[in-house]
Amino acid sequence: MFNPTPLNLPNHPFKITQRDDLYFIFDEIRKKHLVLTPEEWVRQHFIRYLLKEKGFPSALLQIEGGLSLNQTRKRSDILVYDNVGEKIMVIECKAPSIAITQATFDQAARYNSVYKARWLAVTNGLNHYYAKIDHTNGKFLFVEELPSYKEL
Repeated sequence: MFNPTPLNLPNHPFKITQRDDLYFIFDEIRKKHLVLTPEEWVRQHFIRYLLKEKGFPSALLQIEGGLSLNQTRKRSDILVYDNVGEKIMVIECKAPSIAITQATFDQAARYNSVYKARWLAVTNGLNHYYAKIDHTNGKFLFVEELPSYKEL
């Protein structure tokens, strides 16, 4: 029986199916069923939050995009673009059982060393952290609430 962890994000009526002992969730952005891991549960909730609550255009979200970091292939959870194709936000999602630590921020910051986005977000579905990045001075300004897409 599917019994997901309740998250600190708005609920959404996801399409969840079961095949054998595995559960799958339908990703409306990528238009495919994905294995429903705890991290995917968080990622799908956060995507819905961005779209429904914060007005992010679905066409400007890249989910699990690849990048090359120190000759190693990595995968960012969510990358947000602006209307002219500039990367404006990197979002790192973790399972609810994973505490958000400095190492989590370091991972997101390493990805952003490639992307150079103006915003960074880290979430485990229970706790969410948002920072505006000043690349010129190498500083982060943490904010309590994620701005809407138009405010970015």
